[in-house]
Amino acid sequence: MKNVKQYTSYALGAFGHDAFYATLSTYVMIFITSQVFDTADKAFNSRMIYLVSTMMVIIRIVEIAFDPLIGGAVDNTETRWGKFKPWLMIGAGISSVMLIILFTDFGGLTTSNPVLYLVLFGITYVILDIFYSFKDIAFWSMLPALSTDEGVRAKFGTIGRLGSTIGAQAVPIIIVPLVVWFSSLVGAKNGAENHTGWLGFAIVIGVVSFLGALATAAGTKENKSLIRSDTEKTSVIGIFKALGKNDQLMWLALSYFLFAMGYVVTNSLLLYYFTYVLGAAKQFTYAGWIMAVLGVISVSLFPVLVAKIHREAIYIGGIGMMIIGYLIFMFAGTDSTMVMIAIAVFFFPYPMIFLAALMTITDSVEYGQWKNGHRNESVTLAVRPLIDKLAGAFANGIVAFAAVQSGMIGSAKPSDISAHQLFIFKSFMFYAPIILIVLAAIVYFTKVKLTEDRHKQIVTELEQKLRAKQSSNKQ
Repeated sequence: MKNVKQYTSYALGAFGHDAFYATLSTYVMIFITSQVFDTADKAFNSRMIYLVSTMMVIIRIVEIAFDPLIGGAVDNTETRWGKFKPWLMIGAGISSVMLIILFTDFGGLTTSNPVLYLVLFGITYVILDIFYSFKDIAFWSMLPALSTDEGVRAKFGTIGRLGSTIGAQAVPIIIVPLVVWFSSLVGAKNGAENHTGWLGFAIVIGVVSFLGALATAAGTKENKSLIRSDTEKTSVIGIFKALGKNDQLMWLALSYFLFAMGYVVTNSLLLYYFTYVLGAAKQFTYAGWIMAVLGVISVSLFPVLVAKIHREAIYIGGIGMMIIGYLIFMFAGTDSTMVMIAIAVFFFPYPMIFLAALMTITDSVEYGQWKNGHRNESVTLAVRPLIDKLAGAFANGIVAFAAVQSGMIGSAKPSDISAHQLFIFKSFMFYAPIILIVLAAIVYFTKVKLTEDRHKQIVTELEQKLRAKQSSNKQ
């Protein structure tokens, strides 16, 4: 198969990248709420959890404003290795080290000097977030640079999503066994977890993320084409103009933000459900296997389905299926079998919805070039990571608030959770996310018009225009 080395290299990079993202967006907060602040002083625990989560949200929201500038920096980069690979490796190396540091109590400062802990945690998180952004934007904005052909581009997107799905779902599969195993190395018994166990887990994820980036840097190649050659350096003002004038990108961004917000909140609260509602944290591994297997099937089906029913039907139909999953979940209670069925129905369409959104954003590179007369690859593709980070930032704050208000922190047991607290928890995990993803479907259906056929027309028009321009210049 042509390009098999590039497909494999891109998939390996996506595997490590999404294993890292799953850890950052979900398990850092779980580590903080269950391990770092588990003292006898419950008021202190709650206060510190609120402060840390608020700081994470603020840092992410502030940093998000710089993502288009980071995309511009990548677009304006010229090296012998291309524009993406240097940022991919620099971002992977520094963000991996910072992730490992986050999974510590900074030498006991959480209790001996909480203020200093907050300062150091904030500095570490800022550094991580900035360099993760460089890596994230460089990795996904490679897509339009690998090919302008709709079919080849879809294959890269699909194989990349296959790798990222396996990487993201490998984390819930391995996290409990890995944390318990590393914990046992320093004396923990009977499946108990400690700080060392979580640190060992973070080291594994950091190494996997870096090696995945290395595989992508070594095994992929930027495609040279007439359309891609029509580029020039973009100013700061030009970056934001390019985004603002790309109406299809902006409408897709709004829809995907609403969707991602609902999904990430539910997904982030899933381990809490197993731990504090079912009282069966170890069964979370089975949920991970279900999501991993279904994720592979879902991604594999995407090229077939998109050829038959197109992106709009996949995006909106997938959201409809997720709502059915929510309904099963809400009535499952503590029935483990029903919970697993709900997870399967809820998760199955997610990778395809992500791919439908990603392909639309990727195609909006040419749409923006056609409409505005200027090509911005990394600036345009920076929107998707920006949305995921914004959704993740709000989700971190929501998860921390939900955990504290529901009494699901520290060593609490299912029997400690009152009916009122359980209702609060379900409101955050089910009711609010349903509203968000329904709104996402409405926005996509009414405002996003950049179909596959329309993109092909745009590419043809661009090529004709640029050939005419070349001929004119030669005369």
